[in-house]
Amino acid sequence: MNEITVVDANLIFSILISDSEKIWRGFARKDITFVTPNFVIVELFQHFDRIKKASHLPEEKMFSIMSRIVARLQFYGEVMISTGSLVEAYRLCREVDPKDTPYVALALELDAKFWTNDQTLKIGLVKKGL
Repeated sequence: MNEITVVDANLIFSILISDSEKIWRGFARKDITFVTPNFVIVELFQHFDRIKKASHLPEEKMFSIMSRIVARLQFYGEVMISTGSLVEAYRLCREVDPKDTPYVALALELDAKFWTNDQTLKIGLVKKGL
């Protein structure tokens, strides 16, 4: 069975903006199932203009990369996450960024790894014992 890893919008932003080979190699691994809550779509649309500007990519190329990213993801509706996981995730995220709650909750729910490039979130979660 494949390892399950939850990815957040920050990681997807990093892929689009930095074109990092290290991130792409990790994201291309077939032995990992990458999952994310549907909320990631909202965040991508909210920050689309900023991502486009920072990526310096033509819109068509950016959509092509986004398509490759989306093809590697399994999406989960937030209704599939238990109240217990949501409450615990909020407790872990509230002092850093409560908007990251759905990602952390999904990782808790699936007993999965969590991959983000948000250093502040990483540090905050480690301090809370995750």
